Amino acid sequence: MQRYLGKSFTVKASVGHIRDLPEKTLGVDVDHDFQPKYVTIRGKAKIITELRGAAQKADQIYLAPDPDREGEAIAWHIATTLEAAKKPLRRVLFHELTKKAILAAIENATDIDQNKFEAQQARRILDRLVGYQISPLLWDKVRRGLSAGRVQSVAVRMVCEREQEIAEFTSIEYWSITAEFQQDGPPPFLAQLEQIDGRKLTNKVDNRIIDEAAARAIVAELQDCSFTIDQISKKKTRRNPSPPFITSSLQIEANRKLRFSAKKTMMLAQRLYEGIAIGDDGPTGLITYMRTDSTRINDEALAQVRDYIRTAYGDKHLPAKATIYRAKKSAQDAHEAIRPTDVAKTPESLAPHLEKDMLALYTLIWKRFVASQMAPAIYDQTSVTIAAGRYGFKAVGSIMRFLGFMTLYVESRDESQSQQQGEQERDVILPDLREGQSVELLKLDPKQHFTQPPPRYTEATLVKALEENGVGRPSTYAAILSTIQEKEYVKLEQRKFYPTDLGKLVNDLLVRHFPAIMNTEFTASMEQNLDRVEEGSVGWLKILHEFYGPFRQALDQAKSDMKSVKRTAVPTEVRCKLCGGVMVIKWGRKGEFLACENYPECKNTQDFKKDEEGKIVPLGKEEPLPSGLTCEKCGQPLVYKNGRFGRFLACSGYPECKHIPEEKTGVQCPEEGCGGELIKKISKKGKIFYSCNHYPKCRFAIWDKPVNRPCPDCQSPYLLEKENKRAGLQVKCPNEKCGYLQKLTAQDEPET
Repeated sequence: MQRYLGKSFTVKASVGHIRDLPEKTLGVDVDHDFQPKYVTIRGKAKIITELRGAAQKADQIYLAPDPDREGEAIAWHIATTLEAAKKPLRRVLFHELTKKAILAAIENATDIDQNKFEAQQARRILDRLVGYQISPLLWDKVRRGLSAGRVQSVAVRMVCEREQEIAEFTSIEYWSITAEFQQDGPPPFLAQLEQIDGRKLTNKVDNRIIDEAAARAIVAELQDCSFTIDQISKKKTRRNPSPPFITSSLQIEANRKLRFSAKKTMMLAQRLYEGIAIGDDGPTGLITYMRTDSTRINDEALAQVRDYIRTAYGDKHLPAKATIYRAKKSAQDAHEAIRPTDVAKTPESLAPHLEKDMLALYTLIWKRFVASQMAPAIYDQTSVTIAAGRYGFKAVGSIMRFLGFMTLYVESRDESQSQQQGEQERDVILPDLREGQSVELLKLDPKQHFTQPPPRYTEATLVKALEENGVGRPSTYAAILSTIQEKEYVKLEQRKFYPTDLGKLVNDLLVRHFPAIMNTEFTASMEQNLDRVEEGSVGWLKILHEFYGPFRQALDQAKSDMKSVKRTAVPTEVRCKLCGGVMVIKWGRKGEFLACENYPECKNTQDFKKDEEGKIVPLGKEEPLPSGLTCEKCGQPLVYKNGRFGRFLACSGYPECKHIPEEKTGVQCPEEGCGGELIKKISKKGKIFYSCNHYPKCRFAIWDKPVNRPCPDCQSPYLLEKENKRAGLQVKCPNEKCGYLQKLTAQDEPET
């Protein structure tokens, strides 16, 4: 930046905030209009001294932290710290760090936005009041070190409630029937049974083919039917490009396409915004500011990208006029969308200068921006209905006529979107059929399916859900996702969020005693109130007073009513095997466990589970079972043992011999050209997983048990064993697009 501004400027960095609320005390005087008690952040005293020294020598001071609420607060605190210098202070807003943008921002410097600062201050105080007053309550009732947050706790609740939906979900069997037809000879085409007696088939209870017997009866009846083309519908369909990225959509798409966490995405985006050294030009900002919820693009950038599209792809890929995307009502339109600062800096031209992950993210941003101003994709869609007595079939085909923006970029979709869009996305060509003409039935294929519970949240879908519910703001999503994992309230396995026992317990306590704070609508309304503070339509103290009265009442009530989990010991009928005492249920770091009532004299503990009737079943103390195998290390018998994470094979000579041999599955590693075999392993945390025996050369690994049996639908060479609380043991296809799922009976359960 110094090189752009010249020698008449001295550039200093505050390196983020210089003052904040104290770490070890509340720091807010709730009895005197919530006055905050700001202190210098540890390690920032030297920086403040340098800033004050530079201020004394300057004629004018320009404050240029990030152009958002946090940046405004940094500017306000610096201005307060430098008041003694009595120099003119101006606020500078950089939306991109390029020479042109920096000089223009200096030219158009303004004053500190007091409303924006007060919105940040109100948020900071709200978060402090909640976090610093509920957290000690959790320390007292559950365990030290726990925390609650105004926004993070709502995110945990969303994960817990989704898990409860999954646990309570009852899988319903239903069948589909696919027919293969031809008209006047090949080529054949496929159609799906869609209606019976005018009623559309679904997987719902009252509109489904319930079981194999019903499916076979329909197939038998159809064998005697004649089949006639009832209606043919043809239409030209357009698919428009997605708007340029905002913070949430960037995090979502980077997670889906690049497997980046929200935290990693924002870290890389920050570096792209701050600038990368390219040749002899020094650091150059490559993207606009990355914390935004606006899809707005300035006229100059629109003109530049349209010129690029015309030159690179031709006029047919360029709409007659620029596409303007409508922003959400809640969008803060001060910033633009996330876009490259110079569309001429293509990913290919920057490849020698950027590390792999930065290049991948820049490519995503660049392609999304360019594609957003390209012409729509156009395809012909044909829908054919076939009548057969009281039955109706439907075939859908589409032919892509013009790729348009899809030449460059196609947005990814989550599981539910993929299912909805699957039919029209396929490039299926139907033969030249004629209405009123008969078709020949070649084959009928009945197929079993099971309804699926709602999917667990991924980082992408949780960010999307937070945004849709108005919980948090673009700048906070990454921090929310990181915090709930660091606090061990949720865990991320196979890219999906699961609540921990601790997360479920804390969530239950908070929902019961602080229903307003844990309510998504309440949290969203608070975000709207903070927006109103920034707009100047409501005072920040009014927001705090309205919040704190009911909150304080709930807090006082919770202190007396909330049960003390860590002091709770629920007696069971299980006897201690060491001293004969009663085993009681207690709460620990990893959830509930059994402990002897005579602690600390007897320190016996055990894990346990509850059977279908709720009876306590101790775990982990069963006698080892012989395997008929011998330890290759010491020659003693290998036995099957039961651990906290399931059964495993181990040497009977433990603890003298701690060898745990490989357990082969017979399933070949699916990585192309590997040739290895998937084997059973135990992680450092004791959890079973399956990985290639060619590790570290091949790093393929999965959590679900692979079964050496091909998928009957898509011919995947193996299946995965899944345990469903309601449906029992099942096998499913690892190919997400296939959807094959089969319940296992006692006769066909795979050997372990």
